[in-house]
Amino acid sequence: MARSPGHQKWPQHKVREQPVSDSVQVRASEESIATSREAIQVSEDSHPDRYYLPREDVRMAMLQPSDTRTECPFKGRASYFNIALADRVLEDAAWSYETPYDEHAALKDRIAFGDDKPELSIKVNGAPP
Repeated sequence: MARSPGHQKWPQHKVREQPVSDSVQVRASEESIATSREAIQVSEDSHPDRYYLPREDVRMAMLQPSDTRTECPFKGRASYFNIALADRVLEDAAWSYETPYDEHAALKDRIAFGDDKPELSIKVNGAPP
């Protein structure tokens, strides 16, 4: 893609990526959405840690593309997904950087899940991160 304008403008702002050696599990209510041993943990200054899971480890049939898009000056443009459950839809509960900036190319083809929805839980090796 291109170099991140955020890292160029604010070099003191840190966005760190590291592979997670444990299993990362995502559940919505009682339903499993994803399980991966290939997740990447992203730790960004003044933001909660996020886990990016490979698409092949996510039940993509449960995710519906949303019209929501956001721009991160460090990672790129995010496209959002709703999670379709049997009795409701969790709006904008997951996102992906389809063409991340060069500094975060490892996030391509990965899905992250927000922890701001009470129905959504993210656990690392069976314990909350």
